[in-house]
Amino acid sequence: MTHIKTLTTILFCALLSLPAWASANPKGKDKEKSDGYRFEFTLKGSTEADSLVYMANYYGHKQYYFDTLRRKNDGLFVCEKDSVPGGIYLIVMPDRSSYFEVIVTGDEKEIVMNTNRNSLIEQMDVKVSDENKLFYEFQRTLAKMTFSARPMQERIKALKEQEGQEDSVKYYEEKLNQLNDEVIAYKTEFIETNANSFAAKIFKSSQEPEIPENPEVPEGVEVNDWKYYYFKNHFWDNIDLGDDRMIRTPVLGKKLEYYITKLTPQIPDSITAASDELIDKARPSRENFKYIVHWITNHYERSKIMGMDAVFSYMAVNYYGRGECWWTDSATTEKIVTRGKTLEPLLIGKKASNIILPDTAGKWHNLHEIEADYTVMVFWSSTCGHCKKEIPRIEKFYQEYKDKNVAVFGIGTELEIENFKKFIRNNKIHFLNVSDTPEINENAHDYMLKGLTDLNSLNFRTVYDIFSTPQVYVLDKDKKIIAKKLGADQLGDFIDNYSKNQTQNTAP
Repeated sequence: MTHIKTLTTILFCALLSLPAWASANPKGKDKEKSDGYRFEFTLKGSTEADSLVYMANYYGHKQYYFDTLRRKNDGLFVCEKDSVPGGIYLIVMPDRSSYFEVIVTGDEKEIVMNTNRNSLIEQMDVKVSDENKLFYEFQRTLAKMTFSARPMQERIKALKEQEGQEDSVKYYEEKLNQLNDEVIAYKTEFIETNANSFAAKIFKSSQEPEIPENPEVPEGVEVNDWKYYYFKNHFWDNIDLGDDRMIRTPVLGKKLEYYITKLTPQIPDSITAASDELIDKARPSRENFKYIVHWITNHYERSKIMGMDAVFSYMAVNYYGRGECWWTDSATTEKIVTRGKTLEPLLIGKKASNIILPDTAGKWHNLHEIEADYTVMVFWSSTCGHCKKEIPRIEKFYQEYKDKNVAVFGIGTELEIENFKKFIRNNKIHFLNVSDTPEINENAHDYMLKGLTDLNSLNFRTVYDIFSTPQVYVLDKDKKIIAKKLGADQLGDFIDNYSKNQTQNTAP
């Protein structure tokens, strides 16, 4: 999986992190062109140490370099571009710890802002840009309200540590609730009054859906369940997923991660259903569509949680495989799709592909004919350092669980099997082990004609995607995959818990 992750992640980030000159005007082009963008930022109190500042932009969860602005006379910094995608940008000081934000709408091609180097937000004076005037007006007002709340919060905390102050605590809590209501009212009025502005759209997008206090819940439905589904179903009501600019704010990336990983049950079918619904909403925006599809695909490709590869496989086949991911080249797309299709038959719930091979004594064995409630299938190599530690532990597990109708089916991945046989003898491995010998590989056609084996069995390394060892699969009595990538020390607990859950689910 690593090679695909490297391709998808590095390619995507490289596209975002192009240096400013990659999108700047070609050498000699007139920068005073009327349809270009000009942003001026004056930092009063700046010194020679502040000879340059950095301009960055949000993109999903992160911030990316956009340009370097050099200091001119009187602390003036200028950015001139032919094109600046809409969103929220950051003007970052040389210390890289202090910054102020700038709204870029795509419509306002001139922005002029003055502030003080030592008090960037408090002394911000927006000279040209209606959007940024709104942006800073909103933030200043909320900052004042927050400042007013702190003394009350501290007073409440102190009173709660004293006996007999219940009435005083109640008084200050009511005052705090009243202030909170004023904050909500201010936010609502600001958003409604400035509904056509990008600033209001950004602030609205950060609001969560309000759950009705006394909902009419259908009979048989738990109130908390109803509230959860209401919240989830209305989670995206306040954000315009059709607006490309939203991906360049700090809102969309955070909401996406919370919605997919926290609000959605971490079950592959639930995740893919939620993803489909969300992606459909984002289709009007190429940028939001790209980010959401890429983030979900990449997140579950890297997931260490068992079974989450089903999400990656689904995204690879259903989005990259249908030619919707225009941001990857054909070679990368093909690799992602191939990876997704390779994983499909190996997902939890799928029936394990049969393997028919001989053991070290030459006796043939059929995986699907093994009679056991559970079969632990392990692909291993005697030259693999990790296998040398794990295989004896799996042997110990086998001795403890073989009387519970648990079988272990080992498959050697080496082409030469002498070391394989030697390891089994020296370590007293008693569970069943099979392999494809050099002689079988040389005469594969003959063995298949005799009906002793089949093509999938001889191609098990490809069929089971064996790129490293050991690889462990746990199968039920019908040879369906119920777990994989477990360590030897996890096998016993998994089978015990799975058996217990099965018994409880089938109890009358």
